[in-house]
Amino acid sequence: MLPSSESSKPLPPASALRATAPPASICLLRLSALGDVTHVLPLLRTLRAAWPELALSWVIGRGEHRLLAGLAGVEFIEYDKRTGVAGMLAMRRQLAGRRFDALLQMQVAARANLLSAFIPARRRIGYDRSRSRDLHGLFVNERIPDRPGVHVLDAIGSFCEPLGLRQAEVAWHLPVSDEAHAWARAQWPLDEVRTLLVSPCSSHVRRNWRADRYAAVADHAAARGWRVVLCGGRSPLERDTADAILAAMQAPALDLVGKDTIEQLPALLARADLVMTPDSGPMHIANAMGTKVLGLHAASNPARSGPYSNRRYCVDRYDDAARKYLGRPAAALRWGAKIEFEGVMDLVTVADAIAAFERYQADRDGGDDAVQAPPQ
Repeated sequence: MLPSSESSKPLPPASALRATAPPASICLLRLSALGDVTHVLPLLRTLRAAWPELALSWVIGRGEHRLLAGLAGVEFIEYDKRTGVAGMLAMRRQLAGRRFDALLQMQVAARANLLSAFIPARRRIGYDRSRSRDLHGLFVNERIPDRPGVHVLDAIGSFCEPLGLRQAEVAWHLPVSDEAHAWARAQWPLDEVRTLLVSPCSSHVRRNWRADRYAAVADHAAARGWRVVLCGGRSPLERDTADAILAAMQAPALDLVGKDTIEQLPALLARADLVMTPDSGPMHIANAMGTKVLGLHAASNPARSGPYSNRRYCVDRYDDAARKYLGRPAAALRWGAKIEFEGVMDLVTVADAIAAFERYQADRDGGDDAVQAPPQ
């Protein structure tokens, strides 16, 4: 699919890009997180389309590797952040005698910056200065264009530009096994009932919404004839949140929290009609699988890190959060600034989320039949 006009800005024409000789080998460095590694896939597809014989390696985290297991034509090199410098030295020994034509250093955290120093490469391409932090500039010798105001996926996509390419098409093609799809199909009947899948937790706890508000929206969907399904991982936070949602709901819901694996998650998200979630990994995985997302945003800017393909069904209270907690409009903040204050997600109301749900319902039904959302 082509990048949507709402989530990307025009790129320079291909003729404006510097022509270079095709590289023989490229190493990508992006360790985490689950949502962020989905943003790398379109770049990988661009590189492979231009240079089918290119040797591609990817230094990645363990869980993220599991998400992408089965991705053909890529050598994965796992790094476990718990191993610290010892793990970095072990990776260097694993790469002994090798030297990549280019390293694409797509993570600016201090650990990733240090890890990149253990990867032998002739060209070391990193972020522009406005996105750099934690001494990122000391570990790279080239930078991507400084193009402010773009989505994270487009920023990552621009890593091919110093190589003489341009990411003109966005395609994910997440590798999901037949077994994972079969498991997802077995979780609820194959019928005409629409399904709202609620994935309530982000790894950033201040991005999470209140359980009673999830329950209110889920009950609204059930009253409109929808099936409600809860999903999430095995952490105590996710289990406790799901239990609180179920306790607050009047309608029944299918509880799949802790029952899927990382490998099965994309297939599960693909089965839903609509996924309700804060800014989280499941948001971006759902988007990559072609499922529409009812995203809940106040702590982060959906224009930068919301679902890439379509934000029509998202709630955006980021500007309200900027004014309340930072005393400035969102337009005055550094691009990508997080507003992760206690209580910031309370700016997202039940009425906001029901209105987003009804936008989806009206679009699917082909008319403007949205019901009035109840007051908060």
